[in-house]
Amino acid sequence: MNLMISTEFGHHPSDALRDLKKITSRKIIAAIADKEQPESRRGWMLWIFRQAGEANSKNKEYQFWQQENYLIELISNKFIDQKLDYMHMNPVKVGLVDEPWEYRCSSPRDYMNDQKGLLDVELI
Repeated sequence: MNLMISTEFGHHPSDALRDLKKITSRKIIAAIADKEQPESRRGWMLWIFRQAGEANSKNKEYQFWQQENYLIELISNKFIDQKLDYMHMNPVKVGLVDEPWEYRCSSPRDYMNDQKGLLDVELI
């Protein structure tokens, strides 16, 4: 996952990222495990996340996100543009879409004049 965030003075970005991972992983695992929802890959996905969790002593049961975080301070407009372009091109590079703005879970649409992505984005 790639994410650009800012935090209030006195709050470290790693704390915000830790909390984001904690909350989202619990909700995603609960949604997968919900037997009321149709999901043919439920058992396979839960097995994968359980195996990862058992291999890491920092987890109680499942591991959804990678443990490591690579925080990079965005020090110039050129550097910000470079990282934003990298993030926008990832879905294209892996073949999910042909153009960055076609991926609805990213922000390229928000940088276009007439489109909005699925997530709330504060433009930089």
